Amino acid sequence: MAQNFRPGSPDYLEAEGERLLAFARNARLPEWGFGWLDSDGSLVADNTVHTYLTARMTHVFSLAALLGHEWAAEYADHGIRALTGPLHDDKYNGWHTATDRTGRPLADEKAAYPHMFVVLAAASATIASRPGAAELLARALEVVQGRFRETESGLFREKWDRGWSSLDTYRGGNSNMHAIEALLAASDATGDPALASQALEIADFLANTIARRAQWRVVEHFDENWSPLWHYNEEHPADPFRPFGSTVGHGIEWSRLLVHLRAVRPDADWLLPAARQLFSRAQRDGWNADGHEGFLYTVDWEGKPVVTERLHWVLAEAVGAAAVMHRVTGDPEYQRHYEEWWQWAEDHFLDRRAGSWHHELDVAGKPASKVKKGKADIYHAFQATLLPVAPVTASLASALREAHAQ
Repeated sequence: MAQNFRPGSPDYLEAEGERLLAFARNARLPEWGFGWLDSDGSLVADNTVHTYLTARMTHVFSLAALLGHEWAAEYADHGIRALTGPLHDDKYNGWHTATDRTGRPLADEKAAYPHMFVVLAAASATIASRPGAAELLARALEVVQGRFRETESGLFREKWDRGWSSLDTYRGGNSNMHAIEALLAASDATGDPALASQALEIADFLANTIARRAQWRVVEHFDENWSPLWHYNEEHPADPFRPFGSTVGHGIEWSRLLVHLRAVRPDADWLLPAARQLFSRAQRDGWNADGHEGFLYTVDWEGKPVVTERLHWVLAEAVGAAAVMHRVTGDPEYQRHYEEWWQWAEDHFLDRRAGSWHHELDVAGKPASKVKKGKADIYHAFQATLLPVAPVTASLASALREAHAQ
């Protein structure tokens, strides 16, 4: 392989981004929204439209539009129409978790996780100047602020029933992590610095306080008083959204998000040291930690491997975080990790036959589906092609806008 096309090089990243976008175009549903893709790139036949997937793909196509892909703008608009149309609950406000393709809700709930991705999608589309995006963003922010945000803690509740009358007692770190990503993008899109300050509140509690006390392992399951539930889902450790223990990939993702937050809140001098600690802990806990190559999924509170499947999003987050950390610190160790991990992605995860990345491998490096089936979307992998070359700003959309305005 030519030196200028080695894994992780700018030319390689551009080509990989194009390859991922070509695969992702298959996700467009003829009626509205985006569907879940199978391992071969075809739409799965379950008739479900997930709000979080439609929102993530709308975000991705908004980023592609900012890169200059004219076709992607219409795909982003297709997503906006779904999020302002059938996926929105016109009766009670907010967004359904999922519907069938006729628009019939499939769950009697309102969950924070998909709502955060609606905010992210609307913010990225607003930055990409897509019609209707700013109005969608205003509606989404009103819901997450009014229904999910706790004014006393600054954190976000996890789940209501559909009519907003019954609140679940569970509190989740995963949705709050994505709230940071969404709030930073929304702050960029609206020019409202208060949204970035809200992101800092979340980070201060979950990273600077809770993760610090847990030896920099990310804690994600809490009761209604925000006390950690250390044994949550111990009997179902491989849950794709609420696994037992500490999720290695989220430790890495948190490290990167703290650096983006630092771009707008440099006064919080704890952000970069905490990012370095989170990155280091996740790398030590997860990379080749069970005697096999690659990043495993979860560990217990002593760092012992629990779920050892290799998930694509963990490695995608790792290369993105390593690139960002190297940019802001100049530490060559991050560059070494970046090059090693992109090579491992090329050798094991990239599916040159069917497209995209294998989304899960077993410990022997063979495609698996213990945690998730198929190749749902390209959100993590596509961002991994952009983060190494985009300016380090609060959000990827604003970074791409800045880079292409020059």
